[in-house]
Amino acid sequence: MLALAAMLPTARAAGDMAVGGKLYAENCAECHSVKEGRNKKGPSLFGSFQRKAAALPDFAYSDALKASGIAWTQEQLDAYLTLPKKAVPGGKMKFDGLPDAKERADLIAYLSTIK
Repeated sequence: MLALAAMLPTARAAGDMAVGGKLYAENCAECHSVKEGRNKKGPSLFGSFQRKAAALPDFAYSDALKASGIAWTQEQLDAYLTLPKKAVPGGKMKFDGLPDAKERADLIAYLSTIK
């Protein structure tokens, strides 16, 4: 039984929304608003969780992001937040990434509540 359990993929720990809110303020708020319809240098993150990338009609996205076909799922956000330039080569995101998996989980937990 233990051998079988060791072979199963480990579940991703749920993130801490409060910590994620602080991470948003430290890493994202300069360029992204969480208010509906309020874009900054980057698009508003309001309602972005589970939404198709480059979907806001009033923001000038990169051609790379428009062509990516990405939907912002937990897994896709995790990959993108790890290293945006690798996840979407040619994208305009000026963020170098968040290497810590726990911090990404916390940030994603927060972003999932912005709706």
